[in-house]
Amino acid sequence: MTEMTALDTLVPGPLSLAGHRLGTPQQAGALTMVPISGPDRPGYVPPRTGLKLSRVTGYGRLELRNGAADGVAIVPLHIGYVQDAAQNHALCRSAFLAPGQKLLFEDACCVQQTQGGYLTGRDQWFFVLPGELRARALELRGVHGYAKLWADIAELNQRCGLPRRGHLEQILSRQRPVLTQFQSRLEPQPGQVGALFLIDGRFAGLEICPGPRYFAEMWPALACFAYGVAAWRAEPAPAPAAPYSAATLAELRGALDRDRAARLTGIAARLAAAALDEAADVQEEERYLDLRLSTVTGPHLAGQVVTDGGHAVYASLFAR
Repeated sequence: MTEMTALDTLVPGPLSLAGHRLGTPQQAGALTMVPISGPDRPGYVPPRTGLKLSRVTGYGRLELRNGAADGVAIVPLHIGYVQDAAQNHALCRSAFLAPGQKLLFEDACCVQQTQGGYLTGRDQWFFVLPGELRARALELRGVHGYAKLWADIAELNQRCGLPRRGHLEQILSRQRPVLTQFQSRLEPQPGQVGALFLIDGRFAGLEICPGPRYFAEMWPALACFAYGVAAWRAEPAPAPAAPYSAATLAELRGALDRDRAARLTGIAARLAAAALDEAADVQEEERYLDLRLSTVTGPHLAGQVVTDGGHAVYASLFAR
């Protein structure tokens, strides 16, 4: 693993990413993923196996349950749930759930304009809102109104060349075979707890999880939907591969090392140019024991972070 100083200064506010390291970048089309290794923190419930959708009590009112006997659940920022023949919902904010606790989110948003029916606790799969919708969704946290994201969804559909409708499933479901390529072409590494994402060479987001299992359960939703949608829209034309000018295995390894070092240097330069460490507003939203959930709003990024004693436990930050 190669450490980049930019990681320690990337997240504004009173928290530390000490102990987190960036690995070798991987690229699939317009999407670059830089693995992040770091501490495996015990006591946190992963989002797929532990956090469950309990019920929807009305449009825009979604209840989640921490089904684990022990461990706190950190609700992933902008998680959403999909079921056939039901109105799919997404959340505008993160939250804490104690073991066995149920929590009703009354500021959820419907993402399927004309579909009726309520989500239930039966089989379900989850997504994370595409990056193009996340800044607006974060602004709408605490705002009641199940239709509040439909206009933004319709605009995103139009930009994707799809009918201008408030139906996110036009992307999530109908384009899923295209979007899953990013999940399959990028390979999470052993011990990976997060990732830095760039789209077309520009910062797109930073995701930090409490441990490798939590990240592994988040990976499909992040790669396919949170960042895959914008990468799909920015997909470049295939470029011919240029072979390395190496005559021996040692020369080939040296060329690979130089190529990786150059890519890391380029990413560091782009992060520095993006000025992501500029002063940002950090607003505490919620507490659970020693954990603090805060919303970060800066000139070039926004999102939410969870800290324990100032150290980042969870972070979901995206370009704005």
